[in-house]
Amino acid sequence: MMQPSCISNEAEEEISRHPCYSEEAHRFYARMHIPVAPACNIQCNYCNRKFDCVNESRPGVVSEVLSPEQAERKVKGVAAQLMQLSVVGVAGPGDPLANPEQTFDTFARVKRHVPDVSLCLSTNGLTLYRHVDEIVELGIRHVTITINAIDPEVGREIYPWVFDEGVRYEGREAAELLISRQLMGLERLAKLGILVKVNSIMIPGVNDHHLPAVSKRVKELGATLHNVTPLIIAPGSQYETDGRKAPRPKELHNLQELLGRDGMKVMRHCRQCRADAIGLLGQDRNQDFPLEAMEADPVINQEARAQFQSDLDSKIRERVSAKQARAKGRWEETPRTRVAVATRGGDKVNQHFGHATEFLIYDTDGADVKLVGVRKIQAYCHGKADCNGDKAATLQEIITILNDCRILLCSGIGDGPRASLNKIGVLPLVRKGGIQEAILESVKYSSYFENINISKG
Repeated sequence: MMQPSCISNEAEEEISRHPCYSEEAHRFYARMHIPVAPACNIQCNYCNRKFDCVNESRPGVVSEVLSPEQAERKVKGVAAQLMQLSVVGVAGPGDPLANPEQTFDTFARVKRHVPDVSLCLSTNGLTLYRHVDEIVELGIRHVTITINAIDPEVGREIYPWVFDEGVRYEGREAAELLISRQLMGLERLAKLGILVKVNSIMIPGVNDHHLPAVSKRVKELGATLHNVTPLIIAPGSQYETDGRKAPRPKELHNLQELLGRDGMKVMRHCRQCRADAIGLLGQDRNQDFPLEAMEADPVINQEARAQFQSDLDSKIRERVSAKQARAKGRWEETPRTRVAVATRGGDKVNQHFGHATEFLIYDTDGADVKLVGVRKIQAYCHGKADCNGDKAATLQEIITILNDCRILLCSGIGDGPRASLNKIGVLPLVRKGGIQEAILESVKYSSYFENINISKG
């Protein structure tokens, strides 16, 4: 059994610039997902590959699939304009390793033309073991494997079939094959020093009780990070037919806390991005970089990019050092206030309550601020709510999701939602600017109001 080795200084530096691996990095560094891999070799009960919508934000959704040549052109164009771009990855819309020629051709082109970005691959892991040498040769330093179960009896409730080398496997046999390949690939990569993040989807009634065992096993095999995200059910999927529901925010939070106590580093800031997302986590600027607007051979100022990112590194180090100094020996003993933030990204309070499709949830003791997680919602002012005329139900769902918070920060909010939040003891405050500064200011402000019960929860 392999025990994870200490992370090297080189690996720490790589992590510090990867917005998925580092909570601090996600505030400053951008990622780009390249949609060059349409085919998939497994079926998941929460996925419907026939359904796609440009307005949806979830893994597996894209506006268009690119060829490696088109991907090269787009990456070069984005790198020339987006100085904080630090990671380029292939995450779908199918499985990258079910499309190995397109995937590795694309990575080779990116490495040749934009050598300062880190390369990142996301896969279900079915054929990962066959491509370890190519991953190492191309310098792909970050690999994400989605592992939802290590017990085939649990896995059979998630994967109805897998397809490999012309053979279709079903039921327990399919789950057993997939799990064995996933764990084999993880162990081989970790032994070679590749940084492996494991994604797991929390599926109530299926694997929620089983994920601690998953976390323990992948940690033993050398995974660097475990990212547990809530179930998102695609329209027309088997889970939609079955009537399955996503976990409640508190259930997800409690599970993440449990995994963290067991010693695994847990990711809490995942946005479950589209397979063509561009920009900071929480942003999707893909529509700002249409392929037809990209120059055939743009000038990439590598010196300017290096200086820009060096400045970001300094800013991140300062923030981390300041947080460590403030929190030393104090965080666990002090009362905390929970704050929800509506943001479009950029580490800013910059989104109207009615337009938010997620809230970042923070705890603060009045001096330090820590991210608790991300809570997905249906937007109050657009989307299905308007179509169905059921905005009251949407608002009630949002209120339920935020009922353990004491403060809500946003760039604007209507009178109706404001009154409803006040009734449950949540103080909505309109603020703009940096999230951490706004949270600390709002906690001081809220202490003057008797209707805010800081100790609740």
